[in-house]
Amino acid sequence: MAWPSKNEPLSAWASICSNLIGSTPIKLFQPLIKLPGLDQLVQSAYSAVKNNAYRESALSANPEKPPRKQQQRSIRTKQKLLDAALQAFSENGFSGTSTRNIAARAGVHHPLITYHFKNKEELWRAAADRIFTDFNAALAAAAAAQAGECPKARMSALIRAYVHYAAAQPALHKIMVQEASRPSRRLDWLISTHIRPLFAAAVEEIKVLQERGVSPPGDPNLLFSMIRVSSGALLALSLELKGTSGIDLYQPGQIDALADMIIRVFLPGEIKEE
Repeated sequence: MAWPSKNEPLSAWASICSNLIGSTPIKLFQPLIKLPGLDQLVQSAYSAVKNNAYRESALSANPEKPPRKQQQRSIRTKQKLLDAALQAFSENGFSGTSTRNIAARAGVHHPLITYHFKNKEELWRAAADRIFTDFNAALAAAAAAQAGECPKARMSALIRAYVHYAAAQPALHKIMVQEASRPSRRLDWLISTHIRPLFAAAVEEIKVLQERGVSPPGDPNLLFSMIRVSSGALLALSLELKGTSGIDLYQPGQIDALADMIIRVFLPGEIKEE
């Protein structure tokens, strides 16, 4: 697959994103070019997925010939390590996690970590990159599917996608909570690579919603931060929430109820006719 350069039109980037996301038709991405800020979300998803695709190039180096058993075993081992690393880092943080613990969780020999990843820092980055890649792709697909709709419908779709992904992958926000507790190179990388592009795109949409009377007035950066906390951090703290209030967010219907409440609180108005 030929990757477009960063200077090529967004339509080329959107084409690659659509192909990688799979079920989302390319035509749904085209209107994003005209939406303020949302093009950054597509570019962020594209960049993250591209990086992962390069790392997984062994799978597609020769599409006519399936990977050899040794390659398949190596790929499976790498995926096991990434899965185990996500859980370990989200539960115990970077400092509280050892590579031996990750290897034990994955059920593989410890030296295989340095074979696939140079060190613990590289393993952390690969694990975080994978979950944020999937997250950004899910948001990009949701935005694309609502590209022709009004700003409130677009933001509502993003909130629903955000909540459902955070519910399915609580490690997403647990890792953010762990890393946000102190300054680090990991936090700087996470912000610049994955969080800031999403933040910038969403804030532009919030500004439009405020201008149209849908969202309450105030700093749009703070408003979106509150939406993020409501959409993801509550799920990361689901055990504490259940203990203090008796609310089990993983009971049937609770995730949709949470998304509906976030939309009612932060998008209370209706689009004013221009």
